[in-house]
Amino acid sequence: MAEAGAYDAHALHGFAHDSIARGSKSFALASQLFDRETRERVWLLYAWCRAADDLTDGQDHGGAMTPNHDPAVAVAHIRAQTDRAFAGDPIGDPAFDALGFLLTEVAIPRAVIDDIVAGFELDARDWRPRSEADLLRYAYHVAGAVGVAMALVMGIEPADETTLDRASDLGIAFQLANIARDVAEDAAADRCYLPVEWMVELDIPPGQHMHPAFRGRLSVMAKWLAEMAEEYEASARWGARKLGPRSRWAVLAAAGIYGDIAREVRARGDHAWDHRAGTSLFGKLGWVARAGWSVLRRPPQRRISREGLWTRPRLGAAE
Repeated sequence: MAEAGAYDAHALHGFAHDSIARGSKSFALASQLFDRETRERVWLLYAWCRAADDLTDGQDHGGAMTPNHDPAVAVAHIRAQTDRAFAGDPIGDPAFDALGFLLTEVAIPRAVIDDIVAGFELDARDWRPRSEADLLRYAYHVAGAVGVAMALVMGIEPADETTLDRASDLGIAFQLANIARDVAEDAAADRCYLPVEWMVELDIPPGQHMHPAFRGRLSVMAKWLAEMAEEYEASARWGARKLGPRSRWAVLAAAGIYGDIAREVRARGDHAWDHRAGTSLFGKLGWVARAGWSVLRRPPQRRISREGLWTRPRLGAAE
């Protein structure tokens, strides 16, 4: 591995801050609650994830896709550059150097990063879930594994699999909320993350879920997604008690802010996709305050069970 001095820490922190500020107002706000060291490390990890996601989709922090984009070539590039980051080889690409620099400070197992890259591969293959288990496996790879990496950045030990399960649950909750919110946007891009078995159960023909005639049934699936997100969010909230106070504050605030997206989609019913669901600045600040008060109080004593929730593969184990 490279020494930290092989990287321009100031430039990489600046790049990472700009990336999260452009990519997610919600995460950018929540990240301000971390102590400085953790905050900068979270930004570095986010910058790599954001760049790899954009490379896969041929985008720049979302937006229009690059013409004639080949996602398979993009994922091969991500894998090659990530290999170099793990080898401690600064390459001049700030997104991958951000990961390389982070790895000089935090021991993130390669299996965790590989699980995240596997999510980019699923998107590159235009993968669709057949079952609810498929959906949850996808949510793990594109978001739950990021939650695991973030927990490691916040100081959780790789051997603490129980807490890492809870961190994965938060990422899964975020992704389920995303899927519920973005059904219309995904359909416009010829993507669908609603399980085929759900479509069959509700008698929706393949590719027709956005037809006005099926809007009521689509809102039922959105309700299912929101309910699932709530279960995973509750599990993650209990797991956050293992974090330090500043990290717990940031995580609980992010959980509430993102959880409101799923709650809004469910509350809108058939009108969930008339305009994009989100959390207002007032709502975000409210969650920051509530999360801060929660940290000041005694942590919850009643254990929230993970029974019935999907469980990620253990580090180093084959899925």
